[in-house]
Amino acid sequence: MIKLCGFAVSNYYNKVKLALLEKGIPFEEQLVWTDRSPTLLAHSPLGKVPYIETEHGSLCESQAIIDYIEHRFPEHSLMPVDPYAAAKLRELITFIELHLELPARELYAEAFFGGKVSDEVKAKVEKQLGRSIPAFASLAKFDPFVGGKEFTLADCAAVVHFPLVSMATKIIYGRDFLAELPTREYVKHISERPAMQKVNADRKANQELMATRGK
Repeated sequence: MIKLCGFAVSNYYNKVKLALLEKGIPFEEQLVWTDRSPTLLAHSPLGKVPYIETEHGSLCESQAIIDYIEHRFPEHSLMPVDPYAAAKLRELITFIELHLELPARELYAEAFFGGKVSDEVKAKVEKQLGRSIPAFASLAKFDPFVGGKEFTLADCAAVVHFPLVSMATKIIYGRDFLAELPTREYVKHISERPAMQKVNADRKANQELMATRGK
């Protein structure tokens, strides 16, 4: 059985968790904080979560994990068989994570954790997102899913990343940079799925646990 390791506040952890739930794959969860312990580093050399433990060994990086899951458990596929269609969905995932979430992540220290981000970084992120969001919009479908008519692995990424990009930009710049896209309606639609309801409930419980860690 797959063991999913990490914590449920992590959007990348929840990306993998949602894929597992949607595919109906039995799995265990193990709470692992990003404390850079020897145990964590043995499974994830950069000390990041999530990682999974399988009968073959451990595997880190969320995209590698969900690609493994999709190939290892082809039942209830979350990717099309057609190579080009599948590549277009991976293209969407790359845009969401590399060109939207990763730049926005530079704002999280101030937006969510009480830190401070320099004006230079804020200006850089604003410029990056100003270029990336229209480019992403030209690829996304929202029909009703991010890649078209079917729920796919691209949705497992989009639904956990969009809210963070929206919240971070609204807090830092006073406006949601994704406001012109139908991301709010999209996230609400996905959140009605039973698997996403569980992900959200577990995330809220983990947030409460995190709040007690430093006390």
